[in-house]
Amino acid sequence: MSILADLKAKARWLYQCDTAAAVVKVCLTDGTFAMVCYRWMQSSQRLKLSPLTMVFNKLNVWFGQCIIGRGAQFGERFVLIHSQGVVINGAVRGGDDVMIEHQVTIGAEGRQAPQLGSRIFIGTGAKIIGAVTIGDDVKIGANAVVTKDLPDGATAVGIPAKVIKIFGERVTEKTGG
Repeated sequence: MSILADLKAKARWLYQCDTAAAVVKVCLTDGTFAMVCYRWMQSSQRLKLSPLTMVFNKLNVWFGQCIIGRGAQFGERFVLIHSQGVVINGAVRGGDDVMIEHQVTIGAEGRQAPQLGSRIFIGTGAKIIGAVTIGDDVKIGANAVVTKDLPDGATAVGIPAKVIKIFGERVTEKTGG
């Protein structure tokens, strides 16, 4: 996975462009160290360099202020908008273009971890727990608690999380909400 692709995605999110200047600016923002450390940890894991994997994992805890399990796998353009308080279980799998705000937990329940699609935004303080599948193009609102599958295109909010939109269209009682 490309660290540069992650940095450019974060630059587009923060500054609406991915010029060299924007990427340099992103390197100095909160969460970027944790993103890079995660990618180094992931590469070390693939190369079976366990001591380095552990070092990058601990550096992320100490300096990135987040915990990402050594086995967690995300595709291209993985972005931690802010990293403080993020906890991701090592069995979590995510697609491309996953954007995560601070204080997010993506955790297992009984060894069953969430599986995330692509083009996902997870708002501040959200929790995704257990054997849930999150579809593509999903937005999870701040402080939402997701314990059930979310379909493609869903916008989910609340405790417990409820789908309020699918691909931008309001969900009503008649359409299943």
